[in-house]
Amino acid sequence: MVIREIRAMRGPNYWSIRRHKLIVMTLDIEELEQQPTNQIPGFLERLQALLPTLYTHQCSEGCPGGFYKRVEEGTWMGHVVEHIALEIQTLAGMDVGFGRTRTYGEEGVYFVVFAYMEEKVGRYAARAAVRIAQALVDNKAYDLEEDIKAMREMREEERLGPSTGSIVEEAASRGIPWFRLNKYSLCQLGYGSNQKRIQATVTSETSSIAVEIACDKEDTKYMLDKAEIPIAKGEVIKTETGLREAVESLGFPLVIKPINGNHGRGITTNISSMDEALFAFKAAKEVSNSVIVERMIFGDDYRLLVIDYKLVAAALRSPAHVVGDGKSTIQQLVDEVNKDPRRGYGHENVLTQIHIDKLTMEIIQSKGYSLETVLADGERLNLKDTANLSTGGTATDVTDMVHPYNVLMAERIARIVGLDICGIDLMCSDITKPLNETKGAVLEVNAAPGFRMHIAPSEGLPRNVAANVIDMLFPAGTPSRIPIVSVTGTNGKTTTTRLIAHMAKLKGYKVGYTTSDGVYIQNMMVVPGDCTGPASAEYVLRDPTVDFAVLETARGGLLRAGLAFDQCDVGIVTNVAADHLGLKGIHTLDQLARVKGVIPESVNINGYAILNADDDLVFAMRKDIKAKLALFSMDENNVRIKEHTSRGGLAAIYENGYITISRGGWKMRITKAVNVPLTYGGRATFMIQNILPAVLTGYVRDFSLQDIKEALESFMPSPSQTPGRLNLFNFHNFDLLLDYAHNPAGLRALQKFVSNMHATTKVGIIAGIGDRREEDNIAIGRISSEMFDEIIIRQDKNLRGKTADELIEMLKVGIREHDPNKKITVIPNEREAIVHAVGEAKPGSLIILCSDVVPDALSLVMKLKEEEAEKLYKFNTGDIPNR
Repeated sequence: MVIREIRAMRGPNYWSIRRHKLIVMTLDIEELEQQPTNQIPGFLERLQALLPTLYTHQCSEGCPGGFYKRVEEGTWMGHVVEHIALEIQTLAGMDVGFGRTRTYGEEGVYFVVFAYMEEKVGRYAARAAVRIAQALVDNKAYDLEEDIKAMREMREEERLGPSTGSIVEEAASRGIPWFRLNKYSLCQLGYGSNQKRIQATVTSETSSIAVEIACDKEDTKYMLDKAEIPIAKGEVIKTETGLREAVESLGFPLVIKPINGNHGRGITTNISSMDEALFAFKAAKEVSNSVIVERMIFGDDYRLLVIDYKLVAAALRSPAHVVGDGKSTIQQLVDEVNKDPRRGYGHENVLTQIHIDKLTMEIIQSKGYSLETVLADGERLNLKDTANLSTGGTATDVTDMVHPYNVLMAERIARIVGLDICGIDLMCSDITKPLNETKGAVLEVNAAPGFRMHIAPSEGLPRNVAANVIDMLFPAGTPSRIPIVSVTGTNGKTTTTRLIAHMAKLKGYKVGYTTSDGVYIQNMMVVPGDCTGPASAEYVLRDPTVDFAVLETARGGLLRAGLAFDQCDVGIVTNVAADHLGLKGIHTLDQLARVKGVIPESVNINGYAILNADDDLVFAMRKDIKAKLALFSMDENNVRIKEHTSRGGLAAIYENGYITISRGGWKMRITKAVNVPLTYGGRATFMIQNILPAVLTGYVRDFSLQDIKEALESFMPSPSQTPGRLNLFNFHNFDLLLDYAHNPAGLRALQKFVSNMHATTKVGIIAGIGDRREEDNIAIGRISSEMFDEIIIRQDKNLRGKTADELIEMLKVGIREHDPNKKITVIPNEREAIVHAVGEAKPGSLIILCSDVVPDALSLVMKLKEEEAEKLYKFNTGDIPNR
């Protein structure tokens, strides 16, 4: 078996609108296509022995053991790989259940699709599943535990921590979108100008001064002491001499800790001798240069959590420990505790397994014990000197037990330090009594406190403290999203996108938009190139200055990774025509329509899917949408339009020369098409079709008819506004038209426009495209032969898998089908082809340059135009007006 490609979906996609995290593996099972599983001796038995838990997979049978039955009856190896990939992720602690296997369109090649939680693990699972399946086919031993361990380690490296994860999950449950901004815990909640950020439990609203205060334990203690908050008395030292002076002043027992440590690092408690103090001092110095020496406070360890200056949770914390039974050794007791199903690797479960490390051994040895010591029945032995859950500690929720004095004190502390999310560590004998009466003390104030002990305590009531964070960041009525318009289709996407962006800009929005020539933020190109995929869309949605997004969305990005957004407000499909067929397993127009259909299906329920009623494949997409429907048509008598509007539906039509919005029996005329510069006086009918969905977008976004009219009449086709889309350059003796037409459907539309242009000779500059089907390139040649009197064949820099000679011959075949005697000139280099055409242009002629690498061609044509102007139009002082 050979893996051709592994792709990770991260948003709504061709395979599922609802399931965003999917691995899509293209797998060639080679000779196994002729060997279903029932023809491989012993395969089922070996599969059951290695992965007995696959019994739970019901498959299409709908009952436990269903997948085994399919294997017994005979299924293909791609299907087996899918189920193995799902199960090994589940065994590694990531329970995923969605999968499907479909033919790629070539014999023996399949799409193997399955869900993942962490992308890196999903990719690993794909490769591992193929290795496992091959080993089972070959009857070779396989070490499954090695894969499970590797995937667990990857998950811990890649996943968000429990605190960040809980906030993100709470945001998602409220429909607030989010992005991970780095490989750590920095996340964006919301889109564009309505975004907030979190990093663990520090928010974009958290005061940096407050964080600095909390990180400096000396400053924190000073401020709390001045506010009459009970604290543990102590001193800050840097040297062993200072340590001895502090010991003499404070006496034993003591606590020694770094001044700016976290997660319990470098903290030693219950120090009762100078030797212990020196050892603890060195441990703390490894974390920070300054060290705090405090008088030991006895009692229980509590964590109080304050969010938005309100106490929301409290937990009693206990360090990792074992309790003797008079029979078991310490090692056996630890092993038994670690069998608790709630304990897992890292943060995968409620509790973390207890790891016997150097510190644990020091604690055991200080008691005169070893791992082989049998503890007396009922004897408790702490294995860590702090109660952190990450080291195996436990937590019990006590939120409802906290005395009102302690509640107020905690909320005062958060205000004093200035932390919007604040963890307060204190020690006392009884949390139900005021701290000052129990001789307890506040030990620390923490910025970025962990939530794990509160959201999943070992005992007691779980507290959804993440909800308090989201309430604080997004109070009721606060928006987290910005309007998103997504435009897809085979032709016309870029013009429609740019026109909508122009409309929104005139309405005062700060617009970010993506096109096939770049990413624009407020009309400034910030990223050049083909930017119609999810990475470019995410770029716009991450930008904090953008409050309106218009995203051109091409098939390539949809198939590569899915959408960058979970839902949009307006989804437009301009048309579906033969283009890029035969790539990525998309071989038919119906399949291509299914790809494009992801956009209207992703429109939110209150938004609008805007579909072309003149295109059968696009019109059929209405069956799968959950949003409102709006249609557009170039024919006001289109039956589909009449039926839709008769039911009160919304439509845009071209009628009696007007661009018109229709609803019910009402017509609202925007303007005459001849008054819209994009239409070139009404001659460019395909441009009118691009305008109609843009007009509908403005209308459903509550733009006034006057605003829409002004936008249409002020949007000029030009190299700056519509680069590569009907850019007409008037040279002295001839004209040159540059257009992006790069497929048969686009060329047909251009043909209608060019047929209305008068010229003595029409010269076409065309190219074949390597990743298109042979019939597509032949069609380009045939249509060109119909359109042009002379043809210059050039080539793209990237031949995309074919040779120049192959592409030239395909075009020639098409040209000769229409006119065997058509004049053809072959100039492979695009620059040379353009220079030749301009240099040989006859008076009154029209050169039509079809280019899909617009920036280079546009730059050259503009340069040639400037050079001509410099020669013909010399400025002198006699030309100065009113002189």
